[in-house]
Amino acid sequence: MKDLKIVSTQSTPLIETDSHRGVVYMEGDSYPENSFEFYSELVAWVTSYLKDNERPMTVELALLYLNTSSIKVMMDIFDELEEHHQKGRDITVNWRYDVDNERVAELAEEFKEDCSFAFNIIGQE
Repeated sequence: MKDLKIVSTQSTPLIETDSHRGVVYMEGDSYPENSFEFYSELVAWVTSYLKDNERPMTVELALLYLNTSSIKVMMDIFDELEEHHQKGRDITVNWRYDVDNERVAELAEEFKEDCSFAFNIIGQE
């Protein structure tokens, strides 16, 4: 399985995947012109990873800002993670945020409400 390494820009986050460890890492701001197009490779990677093996998956997030369409894409990804978790897959999300950015913490809490898998919201100074 080919891993992704998408370099961050002013309006898009860094995205890296590691299929051997089952990790997706995202860091930065997310307000691309077309979120669905920008995230299409990541969505395909997650779908393929979940379909092709039974190994755990960990999503490491350090997202600072998400526009509405980016939030929708993340909801779709979390829905797919939840579906696989309900079938017994070990799924963990670790969302790190700056303690001075309450808005991101609130957004992460909203996502967490809809998830039964391990969803850790980690404030950092």
